[in-house]
Amino acid sequence: MTLRVSGLSKVYDGHGRRVEAIGELTFDVAGGDFVCVVGPSGCGKTTLLRCIAGLMPPTAGTVLVDGTPVTGPPPGLAVVFQEYGRSLFPWLRVRDNVELPLRAAGLARAQRRERVAAALHAVGLGDADRAYPWQLSGGMQQRVAIARAIAYRPRVLLMDEPFAAVDAQTRADLEDLIRSVWRRLGVTLLFVTHDIDEAVYLGQRVIMLSAAPTTVAEDLDVDLPDERDQLTTRGDPRFTELRARVYAQIRKAQGRSAQLRQPHTGEAGDRA
Repeated sequence: MTLRVSGLSKVYDGHGRRVEAIGELTFDVAGGDFVCVVGPSGCGKTTLLRCIAGLMPPTAGTVLVDGTPVTGPPPGLAVVFQEYGRSLFPWLRVRDNVELPLRAAGLARAQRRERVAAALHAVGLGDADRAYPWQLSGGMQQRVAIARAIAYRPRVLLMDEPFAAVDAQTRADLEDLIRSVWRRLGVTLLFVTHDIDEAVYLGQRVIMLSAAPTTVAEDLDVDLPDERDQLTTRGDPRFTELRARVYAQIRKAQGRSAQLRQPHTGEAGDRA
């Protein structure tokens, strides 16, 4: 399933203040590709994802999923957010949390149970189906959120900084997990992150955003081997080169953002 963002912009108006969160964004994601999005803080990464998911209307521009304009949450698309704890219902067992979107889709009970079991097995939680979310670690809770998304069997998966709130070791495990899930399912995956190393490690491409009002600063192909692991890949000189290029672009965007925030002093201020 292909994804196309064309001339997308988002402006917030309120309390006498107008904020242009997204200037104009255009990019494509081919079916089955894994693309990461990075940018400086406050550049509108989450706003972009919400517009793509149909959770927020853009001010201008279009989002197309397989050529169909997005006007609301499209079928075949799932989202995993950073706040995994808030996305799970603590009074429901793990299996019931994973089953929720399948119930909403009207799947038969036997089919729901089969999908839930397969999804939990895929994320390494096959024996935790009867537990409650509050009985699990943060990393395990995020695995439940991922299982719920893949049980739905989406053709497009959006992930909004999903590993930001877990420790470094858990994060590495989840990175390898999501690459494994992506390869097995053949899903189109758009992954938003603030972590440069993570973007280079995970993606086939890294889309770098400018400071707000946001545009695409650079779209970089990640020409690393398709088979990746935390030690070999991160020790590859090419990984270091790609990371440095992304870092330089983000620093440039941060510098531009700082310039835009500085008050204009005028000629008198310039002479002072």
